[in-house]
Amino acid sequence: MTGRTGRTGYGRARRAAAAAVIAAGTVLATPGAVLAASGGLPPKQPLVSDLGADGAPCVSGEERPYVRSVPQVTARLYGPGGGQPGEVSRVRGEFEAWWQGEGGAEERVTGTTTTMSDTAPFTWQLPDTIPADTVVSWRVRAVNDAGASAWSSEGAGAPCQFVYDRTAPDAPVVSSSDYPDDDTWSPGVGVRGTFRFSAQADDIVAYSYSFLGGAPKAVAADADGSAGIRFVPEKSGVQILSVQAQDRAGNRGPRTDYTFRVGAGPAPVAQWRLTDAAGSRSAAAETGGAARAGAGVTFGAPAPSGTPLTSTASLDGSGHGFLTPGFPVVTDTAETFAVGGWVRPGRVDGTRTVLSQDAGTARAFTLGLAQAGAAPVWSFSVGGARVTGGLPEAGAWAYVLGQYDAGTGTARLYVNGRAVGEETAVTAVAGESAFQIGRARGAQGYRDRWQGEIGDVRAYDRIVVASEVKELATRAARRLGHWALDTAPDGLAPEEGGGAPLKLGTGASLYRLDDPCDPLDLECGQDWPLEMDGDGHLRLDGASGHAATDAPVVDTSGSFTVSVRVRLTDDEPATPMTAISQGGEHGDAFKVRYDPENSSWDLVMAHADEPGAPETVLSRIEWPDGNTGPGHRLTVVHDASAKQVSFYLDGVKYDEGGTAGFDAAWKSTGGLQLGRARTADGWGEYLHGAVDSVFAYEGVLPEEDIRQLPWPAAGR
Repeated sequence: MTGRTGRTGYGRARRAAAAAVIAAGTVLATPGAVLAASGGLPPKQPLVSDLGADGAPCVSGEERPYVRSVPQVTARLYGPGGGQPGEVSRVRGEFEAWWQGEGGAEERVTGTTTTMSDTAPFTWQLPDTIPADTVVSWRVRAVNDAGASAWSSEGAGAPCQFVYDRTAPDAPVVSSSDYPDDDTWSPGVGVRGTFRFSAQADDIVAYSYSFLGGAPKAVAADADGSAGIRFVPEKSGVQILSVQAQDRAGNRGPRTDYTFRVGAGPAPVAQWRLTDAAGSRSAAAETGGAARAGAGVTFGAPAPSGTPLTSTASLDGSGHGFLTPGFPVVTDTAETFAVGGWVRPGRVDGTRTVLSQDAGTARAFTLGLAQAGAAPVWSFSVGGARVTGGLPEAGAWAYVLGQYDAGTGTARLYVNGRAVGEETAVTAVAGESAFQIGRARGAQGYRDRWQGEIGDVRAYDRIVVASEVKELATRAARRLGHWALDTAPDGLAPEEGGGAPLKLGTGASLYRLDDPCDPLDLECGQDWPLEMDGDGHLRLDGASGHAATDAPVVDTSGSFTVSVRVRLTDDEPATPMTAISQGGEHGDAFKVRYDPENSSWDLVMAHADEPGAPETVLSRIEWPDGNTGPGHRLTVVHDASAKQVSFYLDGVKYDEGGTAGFDAAWKSTGGLQLGRARTADGWGEYLHGAVDSVFAYEGVLPEEDIRQLPWPAAGR
């Protein structure tokens, strides 16, 4: 009996406690949450740091924002528990905004939210009646059944403010003395010009602008509301600069289109091709004055193939191996300039100078090679700063160009048309003394002398843009061979220009379409040419069939391009088959083979002429031909200067996976092979299919020519 009475009293106590909680207006929002012990208390005062308008923080006074649309204001409100972890209260928000009306009287609007958990954000969209160009203040307080908190603006708080500005600026005025908006063709590519923007409004903070074909950019306005930008044209032609003014509210006005004309880039301020006749004691200038040659200079030296140069000057590295015009060609080394030329170092040890300009007993700049640890690097120095990169090789041609941009205060170095090293901040020094080819000035006289060849030296007083650098460094590919595979008298398929023939081996035969029939006729049992530039092709039996030259065709240690059209006979090949290769005693410097396991054509580049040497592989997925269709044109490109290899199928290279870095090139000693490759067991990977129209080039064939094979551009 006693126990029963005790349990009844315990139940009454629990019900009384629950009733007290409900009377206090506090509920459990989630399982496990702790009831806020409000005791009938009102909510806490909102914090100014918890307020905002359209995502921007609460600000007042001179820092108040200008907005181009009536904002939605947001607040975090706290119940009596102050937002402590595990406590939840229900409150509603009361917002108030006010401003000074046209007659000077204060005007107010209010808004109240629904009652919600104080864990939620509370928002109020201000009405469209908010006036423009007027300072609007607002505040908020939290309310529950026990009362209201203090306003967020009271005590240590402050009202939030903004100005609603819906008036867009006028169209800006654009001007430039460098590139006027008229019919004048101004020089030009690589010449930096300045453009000024101005607008009527007094609240302009920025200008949005873009050049035709370029991405939009923005520039901040100066204190007077105007702004200036600098622009280096990358190409000639009619150019359009589009500009919009932007005010502090973010309003953008009408667009102004400013049209100007960019001419070709100014010619070099000095240029010596150095193709003078053997025995000359000076170098004639294309522009600028002639350069006196020391006794250690010999004209008539070899020139880089694929360039307009017919010869160069060879410098012996002695105190007499130099050329100089005797005056400065970069008239102001504190302004933008660029210097460059073709070079072939005979030695890559120590520090060796290609070009420099004297600055008293020192030099304003030097372009040449230096040492980084145990390895040589190309080098361009301006003042006390230096940019290095690339890998000079004795006996290898390179185009080197150093450039100082006074607009950015930085120096860049280019090797074979590509930027190397890091763009480096420099402090230019005055160098108003003589320009030097092959040596640099030091405190004890000239030093760091060049040993090797130099050709086509140029100096510019402007930026040489990327496309120009690439063009200066381009070496046109030179055709080494074209085998049409239309005839093979005595088993020798001739090279079109009279070069080395391809000798047909056992299992190789030539097919000719001498008496064509309709290929759509089911009774027509004849094959069909793979290429339309001839009427025959080579058939290989997959067992021993191949064709090969006696000696290497391309120098696999240098830049080369090789291309062939291939059609597979089988629709389910059982083993790998190589279409074309060239290698050495143990392996192939390159080969293109079909991999049936992955249904892919693979370009395989071996890193050495050794059994089991590492390989770089580029792949293209392609189903086997099954002896139908024209097959596929496979093209290999090795760019030695960029240390890259690329693989094209039917003239197309993948943006990703079509090119790979490759710095392990080696010079093969074996002939060009069609239809087979070196394996661990000797010759193998014989091709079962047809091969046609083989091309081999020294150098990198341009992509547009690769797409046009077998009809490349004239002379290719």
